[in-house]
Amino acid sequence: MADIIQLLPDSIANQIAAGEVVQRPASVVKELMENSVDAKAKSIQVSVRDGGKALIQVIDDGTGMSETDARLSFERHATSKIREANDLFAIRTMGFRGEALASIAAIAEVELRTRRASEELGTLIQISASDVVTQEPVACAQGSSFSIKNLFFNVPARRKFLKSSSLELKHIISEFQRVALGYPEVAMSLQNNGSYIYNLPASGIKQRIVNIFGRSLNQQLLELNTQTSVINISGFIGKPESAKKSSGEQFFFVNSRYMKSPYFHRSVMKAFEKILPSDAYPPYFIFLEANPESIDVNIHPTKTEIKFEDDRTVWQILFASVRESLGKFAVVPSIDFDIETGFDIPFFPKSAPVSAPEIEVNTHFNPFDSDDNKPSFRTVQSGQPRNPKNWQTLFQQEQGKGFEDTEPIRSEEKIEEPVPVSEKRFFQLKNRYILTAVKSGLMVVDQRRAHEQILFEGFLASMSSGHVASQQELFPETIELTPGDFALLDDIKTSLLVLGVEISELGGTTIAVNALPASLKINNSKELIEQFIMAFKENQGNAETDIRQRVAISLAKASAIPYSKSLTQFEIQELIDKLFACKNPNFSPDGKPTVSIIGMDELEKRFR
Repeated sequence: MADIIQLLPDSIANQIAAGEVVQRPASVVKELMENSVDAKAKSIQVSVRDGGKALIQVIDDGTGMSETDARLSFERHATSKIREANDLFAIRTMGFRGEALASIAAIAEVELRTRRASEELGTLIQISASDVVTQEPVACAQGSSFSIKNLFFNVPARRKFLKSSSLELKHIISEFQRVALGYPEVAMSLQNNGSYIYNLPASGIKQRIVNIFGRSLNQQLLELNTQTSVINISGFIGKPESAKKSSGEQFFFVNSRYMKSPYFHRSVMKAFEKILPSDAYPPYFIFLEANPESIDVNIHPTKTEIKFEDDRTVWQILFASVRESLGKFAVVPSIDFDIETGFDIPFFPKSAPVSAPEIEVNTHFNPFDSDDNKPSFRTVQSGQPRNPKNWQTLFQQEQGKGFEDTEPIRSEEKIEEPVPVSEKRFFQLKNRYILTAVKSGLMVVDQRRAHEQILFEGFLASMSSGHVASQQELFPETIELTPGDFALLDDIKTSLLVLGVEISELGGTTIAVNALPASLKINNSKELIEQFIMAFKENQGNAETDIRQRVAISLAKASAIPYSKSLTQFEIQELIDKLFACKNPNFSPDGKPTVSIIGMDELEKRFR
């Protein structure tokens, strides 16, 4: 039988390796920015087109490369960071495997221009699918300039899995933020289709956070600063009022390298326990400084997961550091035993007599007396019985007698007639579910999901007709967005306008909400837009629905009645009627059930 095992050609091996390192355009941005940081760049410029699918360009003013180094950098496992195995346990640079450039060159068209400060001419290298097309001297600025075009052009199966340009841009922004936060001393910029998203000067970490996430966060940051023999912790956490319903502003860095850690995230959330609701996420930007020998950054191809030698101890130190910061800034209640002013704790000798505390009560108080009768007080001890006089009269009044002197209700006062219990068809449970009897048993309706489906089908109908009645805002509210949210909103602005949401740009990442759908009863347009953006992000990954349908789903989820809202019988009846007038009343826009029937058989089983 012939041998069946053979070595793969380099081109195929590089494409396989690229699948681990380069998952989407954002992966290329991450690897190239990290290379620029390792090259000691003071300025890094990132430009993308079509969400990075058409072009990614990263320019830095770092040390640059010689002609030989430039050519060798595209070979697999070619690196200047590692000389022996022990070097893996003393890594302080961002990249070290030597796989990034080889993987990128295997699935794209790459152009590199680079020059060292000591040389007059630089080097131009053009590579397409791992094949070197051009290598020649060229005049260029000091540093390196990478241009990546037509990502996955030779791997169509991978390219078709790329998402929309707006979603790919969102991932690029996320990777840019991670590198920018890790190295605030480096000036960085990001452009999309020629427009600046970020233009960040070199600064301190707090100013970098504010420049990225907006000025509104400036007054919401609490500083962390803990020094121990195991690990040093610095950075900032957000005050409880800055927490949001969605995650996205939570960052861990170890030796300036971004890290994902659900384990340490639980430590931070544990510190915020009983301060925040369980579904709220506070922003935090936490920097851990550890001995490189006590961590392993080589456990994941993208180097975003890091193994600590003693992660339990780090967990406890992190928890204590966050709690200390919350207590120091009076976010959690605390008692300071060092201050002289405060409450006095009375001291009683053992021989001192103990008496019951005294309180003032009116033993003759009658709630039905006229205002002319002034109450008289006397001091009694709490242990003494209180026997008011005329208690028989009070008892008679309790039975319905003695009310002749009460003031009659004025005819002009409108009193809402209570609905008799016999006429109540619906009952609201915990301001969340609506219960009603049906022929087969008990019907339970989720009030929020039901309203979402009603609004969703209404928005779809409005889109089909091409006209939605909108209500102009008398005083348009301005909202400052993060660059990522602003780019997302700008991409779907036309679809929102079809639904009656009119938004104008005021410069930078600030918008004004000029009009909302007339059918919505919204008091806070800012909250609506924030909830809409959050809902749209959750629905972005669903490629089966088009952009307009995702917008309709997100707007319906953002504007539906909350679970905490108490509804009148009329409102409940209207909600039920509209729900069952929908084409698909049994499910919400995201496919979750709106109605559940508890059958009589199941109810009877519970009483056996």
